[in-house]
Amino acid sequence: MTKKQNKNIVAIITMMFLFAMISFVTNLAAPIGVIWSSKFEGSNTLGMLGNMMNFAAYLVMGIPAGKLLSRIGYKKTALVAIAVGFVGVFVQYLSGVVDPSSIFLSLPANFIVYLLGAFIAGFSVCMLNTVVNPMLNLLGGGGKKGNQLIQLGGTFNSLAGTLTPMLVGALIGTVTKDTAISNVNPVLYIAMGVFVGAFIILSFIPIKDPEQSKSGKKVVYERSPWAFRHFVLGAIAIFVYVGIEVGIPGTLNFYLSNTTEMGAWVDAPANAATIGGFVAGTYWFLMLVGRFIGSLIGGKVSSKAMLTTVSAIGMLLIIGAIIAPKTTTTLMPVFTGSSFAMTMVPLSALLLVLCGLCTSIMWGSIFNLAVEGLGKYTEAASGIFMMMVVGGGVLPLVQNWVADNSTYMLSYIVPLIGLAYLLYYALIGSKNVNTDIVVTDEE
Repeated sequence: MTKKQNKNIVAIITMMFLFAMISFVTNLAAPIGVIWSSKFEGSNTLGMLGNMMNFAAYLVMGIPAGKLLSRIGYKKTALVAIAVGFVGVFVQYLSGVVDPSSIFLSLPANFIVYLLGAFIAGFSVCMLNTVVNPMLNLLGGGGKKGNQLIQLGGTFNSLAGTLTPMLVGALIGTVTKDTAISNVNPVLYIAMGVFVGAFIILSFIPIKDPEQSKSGKKVVYERSPWAFRHFVLGAIAIFVYVGIEVGIPGTLNFYLSNTTEMGAWVDAPANAATIGGFVAGTYWFLMLVGRFIGSLIGGKVSSKAMLTTVSAIGMLLIIGAIIAPKTTTTLMPVFTGSSFAMTMVPLSALLLVLCGLCTSIMWGSIFNLAVEGLGKYTEAASGIFMMMVVGGGVLPLVQNWVADNSTYMLSYIVPLIGLAYLLYYALIGSKNVNTDIVVTDEE
Protein backbone atom coordinates (compact mmCIF):
# COMPACT_ATOMS: atom_id res chain seq x y z
CA MET A 1 0.00 0.00 0.00
CA THR A 2 1.47 3.39 -1.01
CA LYS A 3 1.98 6.36 1.28
CA LYS A 4 -0.71 8.27 -0.62
CA GLN A 5 -3.22 5.45 -0.11
CA ASN A 6 -2.41 5.40 3.62
CA LYS A 7 -3.14 9.11 3.83
CA ASN A 8 -6.39 8.61 1.97
CA ILE A 9 -7.47 5.91 4.41
CA VAL A 10 -6.78 8.19 7.37
CA ALA A 11 -8.75 10.98 5.71
CA ILE A 12 -11.63 8.63 4.85
CA ILE A 13 -11.86 7.30 8.42
CA THR A 14 -11.86 10.89 9.71
CA MET A 15 -14.71 11.83 7.39
CA MET A 16 -16.69 8.78 8.54
CA PHE A 17 -16.29 9.90 12.14
CA LEU A 18 -17.46 13.41 11.24
CA PHE A 19 -20.47 11.88 9.45
CA ALA A 20 -21.40 10.16 12.71
CA MET A 21 -20.94 13.41 14.65
CA ILE A 22 -23.42 15.15 12.36
CA SER A 23 -26.14 12.70 13.34
CA PHE A 24 -25.10 12.70 17.00
CA VAL A 25 -25.58 16.47 17.33
CA THR A 26 -28.76 16.58 15.22
CA ASN A 27 -30.45 13.81 17.18
CA LEU A 28 -29.84 15.47 20.54
CA ALA A 29 -32.56 18.04 19.80
CA ALA A 30 -35.65 15.79 19.75
CA PRO A 31 -35.17 13.91 23.07
CA ILE A 32 -34.13 17.08 24.88
CA GLY A 33 -37.22 18.73 23.40
CA VAL A 34 -39.35 16.24 25.37
CA ILE A 35 -38.25 18.00 28.56
CA TRP A 36 -39.26 21.39 27.21
CA SER A 37 -42.58 19.97 26.06
CA SER A 38 -43.32 18.86 29.63
CA LYS A 39 -42.51 22.37 30.83
CA PHE A 40 -45.07 23.89 28.44
CA GLU A 41 -48.01 21.65 29.37
CA GLY A 42 -47.25 19.07 26.69
CA SER A 43 -46.89 21.50 23.78
CA ASN A 44 -45.23 19.52 21.01
CA THR A 45 -44.76 22.68 18.96
CA LEU A 46 -42.64 24.37 21.62
CA GLY A 47 -40.89 21.11 22.39
CA MET A 48 -39.80 20.81 18.74
CA LEU A 49 -38.61 24.40 18.41
CA GLY A 50 -35.05 23.33 19.22
CA ASN A 51 -35.16 20.81 16.41
CA MET A 52 -36.53 23.49 14.10
CA MET A 53 -33.76 25.94 15.04
CA ASN A 54 -31.17 23.26 14.34
CA PHE A 55 -32.77 22.60 10.97
CA ALA A 56 -33.24 26.27 10.04
CA ALA A 57 -29.51 26.86 10.39
CA TYR A 58 -28.99 25.07 7.06
CA LEU A 59 -30.91 27.79 5.22
CA VAL A 60 -28.77 30.51 6.80
CA MET A 61 -25.37 28.79 6.75
CA GLY A 62 -25.51 26.70 3.58
CA ILE A 63 -23.91 29.09 1.08
CA PRO A 64 -21.53 30.77 3.61
CA ALA A 65 -20.28 27.29 4.54
CA GLY A 66 -19.50 26.55 0.90
CA LYS A 67 -17.63 29.84 0.55
CA LEU A 68 -15.69 29.12 3.74
CA LEU A 69 -14.73 25.72 2.35
CA SER A 70 -13.47 27.34 -0.85
CA ARG A 71 -11.48 29.94 1.11
CA ILE A 72 -9.78 27.95 3.89
CA GLY A 73 -10.06 24.32 2.72
CA TYR A 74 -11.53 21.09 4.07
CA LYS A 75 -9.52 20.54 7.25
CA LYS A 76 -9.76 24.10 8.57
CA THR A 77 -13.49 24.24 7.80
CA ALA A 78 -14.01 21.00 9.71
CA LEU A 79 -12.04 22.39 12.67
CA VAL A 80 -14.12 25.57 12.66
CA ALA A 81 -17.31 23.49 12.49
CA ILE A 82 -16.22 21.37 15.46
CA ALA A 83 -15.38 24.48 17.49
CA VAL A 84 -18.77 26.02 16.65
CA GLY A 85 -20.45 22.76 17.65
CA PHE A 86 -18.77 22.88 21.05
CA VAL A 87 -20.03 26.45 21.54
CA GLY A 88 -23.55 25.44 20.52
CA VAL A 89 -23.70 22.57 23.01
CA PHE A 90 -22.12 24.74 25.73
CA VAL A 91 -24.81 27.40 25.23
CA GLN A 92 -27.44 24.67 25.58
CA TYR A 93 -25.73 23.68 28.83
CA LEU A 94 -25.95 27.29 30.02
CA SER A 95 -29.74 27.16 29.55
CA GLY A 96 -29.79 24.93 32.61
CA VAL A 97 -28.02 27.65 34.61
CA VAL A 98 -30.20 30.62 33.62
CA ASP A 99 -33.05 31.49 36.02
CA PRO A 100 -36.20 29.89 34.50
CA SER A 101 -38.43 32.45 36.23
CA SER A 102 -37.03 35.30 34.10
CA ILE A 103 -39.06 36.03 30.98
CA PHE A 104 -37.90 37.18 27.54
CA LEU A 105 -40.21 37.51 24.53
CA SER A 106 -43.02 35.99 26.62
CA LEU A 107 -40.96 32.80 27.06
CA PRO A 108 -38.66 31.65 29.89
CA ALA A 109 -35.19 33.10 29.37
CA ASN A 110 -33.53 29.71 29.77
CA PHE A 111 -35.65 28.37 26.90
CA ILE A 112 -34.48 31.24 24.67
CA VAL A 113 -30.88 30.43 25.56
CA TYR A 114 -31.48 26.79 24.67
CA LEU A 115 -32.92 27.74 21.27
CA LEU A 116 -29.87 29.91 20.60
CA GLY A 117 -27.60 26.99 21.44
CA ALA A 118 -29.55 24.68 19.14
CA PHE A 119 -29.27 27.23 16.33
CA ILE A 120 -25.49 27.55 16.80
CA ALA A 121 -25.13 23.76 16.88
CA GLY A 122 -27.05 23.71 13.58
CA PHE A 123 -24.33 25.91 12.04
CA SER A 124 -21.79 23.26 13.04
CA VAL A 125 -23.80 20.41 11.51
CA CYS A 126 -24.26 22.35 8.29
CA MET A 127 -20.53 23.07 7.96
CA LEU A 128 -19.61 19.46 8.74
CA ASN A 129 -22.02 18.27 6.04
CA THR A 130 -20.44 20.74 3.63
CA VAL A 131 -17.05 19.16 4.29
CA VAL A 132 -17.70 15.42 4.42
CA ASN A 133 -19.83 14.95 1.31
CA PRO A 134 -17.49 16.46 -1.30
CA MET A 135 -14.41 15.19 0.57
CA LEU A 136 -15.58 11.57 0.44
CA ASN A 137 -16.66 11.95 -3.19
CA LEU A 138 -13.26 13.36 -4.18
CA LEU A 139 -11.25 10.89 -2.07
CA GLY A 140 -13.04 8.14 -3.94
CA GLY A 141 -12.19 9.76 -7.25
CA GLY A 142 -15.82 10.58 -8.05
CA GLY A 143 -17.99 8.16 -10.02
CA LYS A 144 -18.93 4.80 -8.49
CA LYS A 145 -16.19 4.80 -5.84
CA GLY A 146 -17.09 8.32 -4.69
CA ASN A 147 -20.73 7.32 -4.37
CA GLN A 148 -19.72 4.17 -2.45
CA LEU A 149 -17.82 6.21 0.16
CA ILE A 150 -20.73 8.62 0.61
CA GLN A 151 -23.09 5.66 1.10
CA LEU A 152 -20.71 4.18 3.69
CA GLY A 153 -20.57 7.54 5.46
CA GLY A 154 -24.36 7.60 5.46
CA THR A 155 -24.32 4.22 7.22
CA PHE A 156 -22.26 5.66 10.08
CA ASN A 157 -24.61 8.64 10.11
CA SER A 158 -27.64 6.38 10.46
CA LEU A 159 -25.95 4.25 13.11
CA ALA A 160 -25.27 7.33 15.25
CA GLY A 161 -28.83 8.50 14.60
CA THR A 162 -30.19 5.18 15.85
CA LEU A 163 -27.98 5.01 18.96
CA THR A 164 -28.14 8.65 20.11
CA PRO A 165 -31.83 8.69 21.20
CA MET A 166 -31.26 5.42 23.08
CA LEU A 167 -28.25 6.91 24.88
CA VAL A 168 -30.12 10.09 25.72
CA GLY A 169 -33.15 8.16 26.93
CA ALA A 170 -31.01 5.95 29.16
CA LEU A 171 -29.30 8.95 30.75
CA ILE A 172 -32.43 11.08 31.20
CA GLY A 173 -34.80 8.35 32.37
CA THR A 174 -38.48 9.16 32.88
CA VAL A 175 -39.44 12.74 32.07
CA THR A 176 -41.85 14.55 34.42
CA LYS A 177 -42.82 18.18 35.03
CA ASP A 178 -40.04 18.30 37.61
CA THR A 179 -37.38 17.24 35.10
CA ALA A 180 -35.04 20.18 34.46
CA ILE A 181 -32.77 20.84 31.52
CA SER A 182 -29.86 20.38 33.93
CA ASN A 183 -30.84 16.71 34.17
CA VAL A 184 -29.45 16.18 30.68
CA ASN A 185 -26.04 17.61 31.63
CA PRO A 186 -24.39 14.16 31.32
CA VAL A 187 -25.53 14.07 27.69
CA LEU A 188 -24.20 17.56 27.05
CA TYR A 189 -20.91 16.71 28.76
CA ILE A 190 -20.56 13.74 26.41
CA ALA A 191 -21.34 15.95 23.40
CA MET A 192 -18.78 18.59 24.43
CA GLY A 193 -16.21 15.86 25.11
CA VAL A 194 -16.80 14.42 21.64
CA PHE A 195 -16.18 17.84 20.07
CA VAL A 196 -13.00 18.44 22.07
CA GLY A 197 -11.65 14.99 21.24
CA ALA A 198 -12.52 15.38 17.55
CA PHE A 199 -10.82 18.78 17.39
CA ILE A 200 -7.60 17.46 18.93
CA ILE A 201 -7.48 14.34 16.75
CA LEU A 202 -8.28 16.17 13.51
CA SER A 203 -5.62 18.79 14.27
CA PHE A 204 -2.93 16.11 13.95
CA ILE A 205 -4.30 14.37 10.86
CA PRO A 206 -2.83 15.57 7.55
CA ILE A 207 -5.62 16.15 5.06
CA LYS A 208 -4.83 17.75 1.72
CA ASP A 209 -7.58 19.41 -0.28
CA PRO A 210 -8.27 17.15 -3.29
CA GLU A 211 -8.83 20.12 -5.59
CA GLN A 212 -5.75 22.07 -4.43
CA SER A 213 -3.88 23.63 -7.32
CA LYS A 214 -0.56 21.91 -7.97
CA SER A 215 0.99 25.17 -9.11
CA GLY A 216 0.26 26.81 -5.78
CA LYS A 217 -1.56 29.67 -7.51
CA LYS A 218 -4.76 31.08 -6.12
CA VAL A 219 -7.78 29.38 -7.67
CA VAL A 220 -9.83 31.71 -9.88
CA TYR A 221 -13.60 31.15 -10.14
CA GLU A 222 -14.83 32.51 -13.48
CA ARG A 223 -18.29 31.01 -13.12
CA SER A 224 -20.39 29.41 -10.36
CA PRO A 225 -22.05 26.03 -9.82
CA TRP A 226 -25.31 27.60 -11.05
CA ALA A 227 -23.78 27.65 -14.56
CA PHE A 228 -24.12 23.86 -14.73
CA ARG A 229 -27.61 22.63 -15.65
CA HIS A 230 -27.14 19.21 -14.06
CA PHE A 231 -26.13 20.87 -10.79
CA VAL A 232 -29.15 23.21 -10.75
CA LEU A 233 -31.50 20.29 -11.32
CA GLY A 234 -29.52 18.32 -8.72
CA ALA A 235 -29.96 21.07 -6.13
CA ILE A 236 -33.72 20.89 -6.72
CA ALA A 237 -33.44 17.09 -6.40
CA ILE A 238 -31.81 17.44 -2.97
CA PHE A 239 -34.62 19.80 -1.87
CA VAL A 240 -37.20 17.27 -3.06
CA TYR A 241 -35.37 14.25 -1.66
CA VAL A 242 -35.06 15.56 1.90
CA GLY A 243 -38.74 16.49 1.83
CA ILE A 244 -39.62 12.96 0.71
CA GLU A 245 -37.36 11.35 3.32
CA VAL A 246 -38.89 13.35 6.19
CA GLY A 247 -42.48 13.46 4.92
CA ILE A 248 -43.02 9.72 4.41
CA PRO A 249 -42.41 8.56 8.03
CA GLY A 250 -43.68 11.80 9.61
CA THR A 251 -47.11 11.66 8.00
CA LEU A 252 -47.22 7.88 8.51
CA ASN A 253 -46.81 8.41 12.25
CA PHE A 254 -49.74 10.84 12.29
CA TYR A 255 -51.84 8.44 10.21
CA LEU A 256 -51.27 5.44 12.46
CA SER A 257 -51.77 7.50 15.61
CA ASN A 258 -55.11 8.86 14.38
CA THR A 259 -58.10 6.76 15.46
CA THR A 260 -60.99 9.21 15.03
CA GLU A 261 -60.53 11.77 12.26
CA MET A 262 -60.69 11.51 8.49
CA GLY A 263 -58.05 9.23 7.09
CA ALA A 264 -57.61 7.11 10.22
CA TRP A 265 -57.07 3.43 9.61
CA VAL A 266 -59.95 1.06 10.36
CA ASP A 267 -59.99 -0.89 13.63
CA ALA A 268 -57.05 1.07 15.05
CA PRO A 269 -56.06 -0.37 18.46
CA ALA A 270 -55.99 1.59 21.69
CA ASN A 271 -52.21 1.85 21.54
CA ALA A 272 -52.23 3.19 17.97
CA ALA A 273 -49.95 6.12 18.89
CA THR A 274 -47.32 3.76 20.26
CA ILE A 275 -47.51 1.57 17.17
CA GLY A 276 -47.23 4.66 14.98
CA GLY A 277 -44.00 5.71 16.65
CA PHE A 278 -42.44 2.27 16.38
CA VAL A 279 -43.47 1.81 12.76
CA ALA A 280 -42.07 5.20 11.78
CA GLY A 281 -38.90 4.33 13.67
CA THR A 282 -38.58 1.12 11.67
CA TYR A 283 -38.48 3.26 8.51
CA TRP A 284 -35.32 4.97 9.80
CA PHE A 285 -33.83 1.60 10.74
CA LEU A 286 -34.37 0.41 7.19
CA MET A 287 -32.55 3.51 5.98
CA LEU A 288 -29.52 2.33 7.95
CA VAL A 289 -29.81 -1.10 6.32
CA GLY A 290 -30.21 0.44 2.88
CA ARG A 291 -27.18 2.68 3.28
CA PHE A 292 -25.06 -0.26 4.36
CA ILE A 293 -26.16 -2.22 1.28
CA GLY A 294 -25.51 0.86 -0.83
CA SER A 295 -21.96 1.08 0.51
CA LEU A 296 -21.36 -2.52 -0.58
CA ILE A 297 -22.67 -2.17 -4.13
CA GLY A 298 -21.84 1.48 -4.72
CA GLY A 299 -18.45 0.63 -6.20
CA LYS A 300 -20.04 -1.64 -8.81
CA VAL A 301 -23.31 0.11 -9.66
CA SER A 302 -23.48 3.65 -11.04
CA SER A 303 -25.25 6.45 -9.18
CA LYS A 304 -27.56 6.88 -12.16
CA ALA A 305 -28.63 3.24 -12.07
CA MET A 306 -29.11 3.29 -8.29
CA LEU A 307 -31.20 6.48 -8.30
CA THR A 308 -33.28 5.29 -11.27
CA THR A 309 -34.05 1.97 -9.60
CA VAL A 310 -34.97 3.24 -6.13
CA SER A 311 -37.04 6.15 -7.50
CA ALA A 312 -39.10 3.79 -9.66
CA ILE A 313 -39.57 1.25 -6.84
CA GLY A 314 -40.46 4.05 -4.41
CA MET A 315 -43.16 5.29 -6.78
CA LEU A 316 -44.66 1.79 -7.05
CA LEU A 317 -44.67 1.41 -3.25
CA ILE A 318 -46.42 4.75 -2.71
CA ILE A 319 -49.00 4.07 -5.44
CA GLY A 320 -49.71 0.75 -3.75
CA ALA A 321 -50.08 2.47 -0.38
CA ILE A 322 -52.51 5.05 -1.79
CA ILE A 323 -54.82 2.53 -3.44
CA ALA A 324 -54.66 -0.16 -0.71
CA PRO A 325 -57.98 -0.35 1.25
CA LYS A 326 -57.80 0.71 4.89
CA THR A 327 -59.42 -2.59 5.80
CA THR A 328 -56.44 -4.56 4.45
CA THR A 329 -53.97 -5.22 7.25
CA THR A 330 -50.86 -7.33 7.59
CA LEU A 331 -48.27 -8.38 10.12
CA MET A 332 -44.88 -6.71 9.91
CA PRO A 333 -41.74 -6.85 12.06
CA VAL A 334 -41.50 -3.55 13.96
CA PHE A 335 -38.21 -2.41 15.48
CA THR A 336 -38.92 -1.37 19.10
CA GLY A 337 -35.43 -0.17 19.97
CA SER A 338 -34.04 -3.44 21.30
CA SER A 339 -35.78 -6.13 19.25
CA PHE A 340 -38.37 -6.82 16.55
CA ALA A 341 -41.99 -7.73 17.25
CA MET A 342 -44.68 -8.81 14.78
CA THR A 343 -47.35 -6.10 14.75
CA MET A 344 -50.64 -5.78 12.85
CA VAL A 345 -50.64 -2.67 10.64
CA PRO A 346 -52.41 -1.49 7.48
CA LEU A 347 -50.85 -2.84 4.30
CA SER A 348 -50.22 0.76 3.23
CA ALA A 349 -48.02 1.27 6.30
CA LEU A 350 -45.81 -1.67 5.39
CA LEU A 351 -45.42 -0.37 1.83
CA LEU A 352 -44.45 3.10 3.08
CA VAL A 353 -41.95 1.72 5.59
CA LEU A 354 -40.25 -0.18 2.76
CA CYS A 355 -39.65 3.19 1.11
CA GLY A 356 -36.91 3.64 3.69
CA LEU A 357 -34.78 1.20 1.73
CA CYS A 358 -35.26 3.41 -1.33
CA THR A 359 -34.63 6.83 0.23
CA SER A 360 -31.56 5.53 2.07
CA ILE A 361 -29.19 5.77 -0.90
CA MET A 362 -30.68 8.81 -2.64
CA TRP A 363 -28.57 11.50 -0.98
CA GLY A 364 -25.26 10.02 -2.04
CA SER A 365 -26.47 9.24 -5.54
CA ILE A 366 -27.88 12.73 -6.14
CA PHE A 367 -24.79 14.43 -4.71
CA ASN A 368 -22.48 12.26 -6.79
CA LEU A 369 -24.37 12.98 -10.00
CA ALA A 370 -24.78 16.70 -9.35
CA VAL A 371 -21.11 17.46 -8.62
CA GLU A 372 -19.69 15.21 -11.34
CA GLY A 373 -17.49 17.37 -13.58
CA LEU A 374 -17.68 20.49 -11.37
CA GLY A 375 -13.98 20.41 -10.43
CA LYS A 376 -13.03 23.57 -8.54
CA TYR A 377 -16.69 24.52 -8.15
CA THR A 378 -17.43 21.46 -6.00
CA GLU A 379 -16.92 23.24 -2.66
CA ALA A 380 -19.37 26.04 -3.48
CA ALA A 381 -21.83 23.46 -4.80
CA SER A 382 -21.71 21.59 -1.49
CA GLY A 383 -22.70 24.76 0.37
CA ILE A 384 -25.70 25.26 -1.91
CA PHE A 385 -26.73 21.66 -1.27
CA MET A 386 -26.75 22.32 2.46
CA MET A 387 -29.10 25.27 1.94
CA MET A 388 -31.48 23.06 -0.05
CA VAL A 389 -31.85 20.71 2.93
CA VAL A 390 -34.59 23.10 4.02
CA GLY A 391 -36.84 21.07 1.72
CA GLY A 392 -37.20 18.71 4.67
CA GLY A 393 -39.28 21.38 6.35
CA VAL A 394 -41.22 22.65 3.33
CA LEU A 395 -42.50 19.53 1.56
CA PRO A 396 -43.75 17.75 4.72
CA LEU A 397 -45.66 20.93 5.54
CA VAL A 398 -47.28 20.86 2.09
CA GLN A 399 -48.01 17.15 2.46
CA ASN A 400 -49.74 17.62 5.81
CA TRP A 401 -51.76 20.54 4.43
CA VAL A 402 -53.02 18.14 1.75
CA ALA A 403 -53.78 15.59 4.48
CA ASP A 404 -55.77 18.16 6.46
CA ASN A 405 -57.88 18.91 3.39
CA SER A 406 -58.31 15.34 2.10
CA THR A 407 -56.93 12.10 3.63
CA TYR A 408 -53.57 10.94 4.88
CA MET A 409 -53.05 8.47 2.06
CA LEU A 410 -54.03 10.98 -0.61
CA SER A 411 -51.37 13.34 0.77
CA TYR A 412 -48.73 10.89 -0.43
CA ILE A 413 -49.28 12.33 -3.90
CA VAL A 414 -46.73 14.97 -2.78
CA PRO A 415 -43.80 12.54 -2.30
CA LEU A 416 -45.04 10.59 -5.34
CA ILE A 417 -44.58 13.68 -7.53
CA GLY A 418 -41.21 14.22 -5.87
CA LEU A 419 -40.08 10.69 -6.73
CA ALA A 420 -41.21 11.23 -10.32
CA TYR A 421 -38.90 14.25 -10.46
CA LEU A 422 -36.00 12.23 -9.04
CA LEU A 423 -36.60 9.59 -11.71
CA TYR A 424 -36.46 12.31 -14.37
CA TYR A 425 -33.25 13.65 -12.87
CA ALA A 426 -31.61 10.24 -12.84
CA LEU A 427 -32.54 9.47 -16.45
CA ILE A 428 -32.21 12.89 -18.11
CA GLY A 429 -31.45 15.83 -15.82
CA SER A 430 -28.17 14.48 -14.42
CA LYS A 431 -26.34 14.65 -17.74
CA ASN A 432 -23.63 17.31 -17.82
CA VAL A 433 -24.41 19.46 -20.86
CA ASN A 434 -21.93 22.18 -19.89
CA THR A 435 -18.66 20.35 -20.52
CA ASP A 436 -17.29 23.44 -22.26
CA ILE A 437 -16.88 25.24 -18.92
CA VAL A 438 -13.29 25.12 -17.59
CA VAL A 439 -13.30 23.55 -14.11
CA THR A 440 -9.58 23.55 -13.28
CA ASP A 441 -6.76 26.09 -13.13
CA GLU A 442 -4.22 23.52 -14.28
CA GLU A 443 -2.56 23.86 -17.65
